[in-house]
Amino acid sequence: MTNPADINQALAVLALAAGWALHARRLHRRLDRSRHDPLTGLWTRDGWSRRAERVIRRRPCAAVLLADLDGFKCVNDVHGHAAGDAVLAAAGERLAAWCGAHGVAGRLGGDEFVAVVEDDTRLDDRLADLAELLRQPVEHQGVTFTVGASIGAARLAALPEPTLSAALNAADQAMYRVKGRTRRGRRLLLAPAFAVLRGLPLRRDYESGAVRAWAREHGHDVPDRARIPKKVLEAWRQRENAPRLAAVS
Repeated sequence: MTNPADINQALAVLALAAGWALHARRLHRRLDRSRHDPLTGLWTRDGWSRRAERVIRRRPCAAVLLADLDGFKCVNDVHGHAAGDAVLAAAGERLAAWCGAHGVAGRLGGDEFVAVVEDDTRLDDRLADLAELLRQPVEHQGVTFTVGASIGAARLAALPEPTLSAALNAADQAMYRVKGRTRRGRRLLLAPAFAVLRGLPLRRDYESGAVRAWAREHGHDVPDRARIPKKVLEAWRQRENAPRLAAVS
């Protein structure tokens, strides 16, 4: 005959185990949320790095990219943080869609995004598609914003040391080379190893409040309702918002 005391002890152990399991699940969910950027829903630096390491282990021919939004500071400074947040949220959504099921996208902070994707023969074309995708207009409270993107990418297979750290460093160098400067602002020449994409078509830039604000800051008289002259648009795209792409061969 089973001793009632033994039954009670067993039930107590089961209840304790269930309690710990529930607590562990809650901690896991809380930790998982902390590794997601609340604005874009993308992985934060820590969460993204963990998953990127797994992707690289499974796919040694992966590629890592860094993307920096050009013209974002103007939107944020002139139109406020809510407008800037709308631009960042749209960029995060577009990057995640571009990565698809086999890639991992993250936000490192500010207007800098990161991703790891499978490398293939179409990578350069896909990066060009991403640059154009990130440049699509964003609507916020009746105002249209258009920002560009500078993208640097590194193929793991092309690196002497095929690690995530080395790939991030190479992608960072590529991104700043395509911007035409180092972090200290010194002008650089683009090396043959980098494929540069420029001159994507204009897409109703005159509707963007960011363009109008930039034009006024640089001494151009552009009334609120008037269409911005083509020469002003071209100058803005060249200096602040030209879609740019750099990919490590």
